[in-house]
Amino acid sequence: MELTLPDLQEKLKSWDGCALSKNANPVLGEGNHNADVLFIGEAPGKKEDELGRPFVGSAGKFLDELIESMGWKRSDVYISNVVKYRPPDNRDPTPEEKAECMPWLMLEIAIIKPKVIVPLGRHSLGHFFDKLSISDAHGHPQPLTDDVTIFPIYHPAAAMHNGGLRQALHDDFAQLKIVLDSQGIAPPTE
Repeated sequence: MELTLPDLQEKLKSWDGCALSKNANPVLGEGNHNADVLFIGEAPGKKEDELGRPFVGSAGKFLDELIESMGWKRSDVYISNVVKYRPPDNRDPTPEEKAECMPWLMLEIAIIKPKVIVPLGRHSLGHFFDKLSISDAHGHPQPLTDDVTIFPIYHPAAAMHNGGLRQALHDDFAQLKIVLDSQGIAPPTE
């Protein structure tokens, strides 16, 4: 029997392989289960922990706006995080927490089979290319395999702290749209 995203969601609810699970709610990704585009953030924040959904706070609203700027909808893509639980006080996840949660993300990727993976920020980019810095790599497609492209972009929350990054994010999403179009990847038709 093939593992599905709802199966994964159920299994994550009872998983205690990460110390963060003792004080936070599990947050698996959500969206189109057959998405060609997968966005990966770092870890849930306060709002995500409360609602059990990724990217639903202010950074999530900005991400939705950026996705819509390409003529896509949030429901056309899949959105997840490297770490599946909120770190206390929204601190950066530790390397151990990222390593503990990585199998969950890898299962999501294996089930969805996206053509373009968009790491949002350095924590998710580091999993795919540990030598690339987000400031150098953002907006530039990186081939991962013959079938999968990595397209790094700054995390939308970074623009909340540094207004100068807002334009970079808009520019990167415009570039992402060009890459998607060049690969014949379009939003699913209703």
